[in-house]
Amino acid sequence: MTQLSSNEQTKRNKLQNEKPLVYEKMLKFDDKLRNGESIAIIQFQYNYACNFRCQHCSIQGFQGNPQNKESFTLDNVRKLSKEAHELGLARFVITGGEPLVFKDFDDLVAALDPEKFYINCDSNGWLLDAAKAKHLKSIGVDRIQLSLDSMDAKEHDDFRRAPGSWRRAVDSINHAKNAGLDIFVQTVVTKQRLYSDEFIQFVEFLNKDKEVGVFVTYAKPVGSWEGNFDAMVNREDMAYMEELEKKYNLFTHLTPAFGRDMGCIAVKGMISVTQYGDVLPCPYIHSSIGNVFTEPLKDVIDRGMDIKYFGEWADTCWIAADRPFVDEFVAGKMYGKTLPVPCEEVFGEKDKTVVPFNKHMLQTGKFE
Repeated sequence: MTQLSSNEQTKRNKLQNEKPLVYEKMLKFDDKLRNGESIAIIQFQYNYACNFRCQHCSIQGFQGNPQNKESFTLDNVRKLSKEAHELGLARFVITGGEPLVFKDFDDLVAALDPEKFYINCDSNGWLLDAAKAKHLKSIGVDRIQLSLDSMDAKEHDDFRRAPGSWRRAVDSINHAKNAGLDIFVQTVVTKQRLYSDEFIQFVEFLNKDKEVGVFVTYAKPVGSWEGNFDAMVNREDMAYMEELEKKYNLFTHLTPAFGRDMGCIAVKGMISVTQYGDVLPCPYIHSSIGNVFTEPLKDVIDRGMDIKYFGEWADTCWIAADRPFVDEFVAGKMYGKTLPVPCEEVFGEKDKTVVPFNKHMLQTGKFE
């Protein structure tokens, strides 16, 4: 059994009490990883409807259904939930768009089956008042992942193109906590923002005044920020972030958790499922490794694990920090095309997995 921090143990105890079936599945995660299996969080882009038009929107190429594809029905959702459960997966993130504008949100949560899954919900906070927060908790939502992008209200509102959105988002933190929902703030960090006084003030405000953690999403050159390479971080920048993590309740998708140093979590620790059933290695690599409407989820995940960037262990974020990867596969093979681009048009024989991630993790002691 992995030695857990006190905070991690508290989370485990709460999960065991509130969702025992999910808890039992998560206890098996280390064994699954040792066997080379995915423990992916399913980031579920159920519907791209949104009440904001953010400057950095990463999914603008998916909005409007340019390929006139089939979209998810609740029956499709139930099938996805069943397959994910059978694979031992335990976590969904409902996203979009903005989930709280979905007219069928309650039916969506029911179709996912919250007894079997830990349910996260992304939100910009605009509609997250006290009544909504209590309702979300009552139907089985476990955590809010709240988007907030500046300490300065006007800067945030301009970035989100929604006057008053900063105040509503900040107020929603208390609404969520009072309703018994877990919550963290997720924020987009460019290379330039990382070293700013504003970013430190932002983290201290949320950690100390609001007592919530901050999840950092590094800027990616996709969607509305296609070609914005200057915003990307590098290894030195990520090392600086790691130093900040020692001082603050601050984390990224590369941060070890529950004794697992997984490096890049694409496919092995996260997949994204689009409104049209396509599965992406992560929310920002817009290449389809398969479609859940036409083949089993297991087969899609296995295909993704056969691509070395996702099937092998990597101590970087390919899409945020590795310029050669972005130049070859993203700018070179995805820009200007209808999204998502099939993986066979992006990755070739030279990109096959050679050393599976589990062998590397076991050989190098990535399991504590």
